[in-house]
Amino acid sequence: MAESGRGGGRSLKVRVKTARRRTASSTRWLERQLNDPYVARAQQEGYRARSAYKLIEIDDRFPILARGKRVVDLGAAPGGWCQVAAARVGSTATAPLVVGIDLLPVEPIAGVVLLEKDFLADDAPAAILAALGAAPDVVLSDMAAATTGHRRTDQLRTAQLAEAAAAFAMESLRPGGHFLTKVFQGGTEGALLAELKRNFASVVHVKPKASRQESVELYLLARGFRGRPQAD
Repeated sequence: MAESGRGGGRSLKVRVKTARRRTASSTRWLERQLNDPYVARAQQEGYRARSAYKLIEIDDRFPILARGKRVVDLGAAPGGWCQVAAARVGSTATAPLVVGIDLLPVEPIAGVVLLEKDFLADDAPAAILAALGAAPDVVLSDMAAATTGHRRTDQLRTAQLAEAAAAFAMESLRPGGHFLTKVFQGGTEGALLAELKRNFASVVHVKPKASRQESVELYLLARGFRGRPQAD
């Protein structure tokens, strides 16, 4: 059961009692969710996840989602980034410009083609490009490996997903395109950073305000893809 503190005009913090079948960690998670302003805002504004505000903030600061651009969202569930991308590029049901892919099912989103598929499967890149109908202008990845509780292992597994996303981006993006991916501080993103710097005009780390302060997540934003070398 949740109970709120009292006090004048101040924001009321919800405190959650530990129920018989609820662990201390799940109680802390629930309390954090109930007190998270981005969770409340997402519910009010119709976004499926608080993570939508991470992309909104990044795009407001470094515009990458221009009208008419084609976008791929890797690890799309539950769909918050797809919602933001579709609205900003002007994607519609009759002329979709956004493709999202995830192992988990995602409820339909207007203007988005959704693929329930493992991004790491050999046939996934071809399926994504077939659904998009042309090379993407933007590749987004908010993918993170399922946590094991061992921080170093989680960092390495998420770094591998970021590297796979980067490989797809550099194989598929139009020249001048952009790539945004999640990484964890302390992960092995050094090699990835160097590779992106060779292939993009600008690469920066971004920590949006909507990313929880205690979280070790960062985003790597690579803009201005130089294009694939022409074969001799």
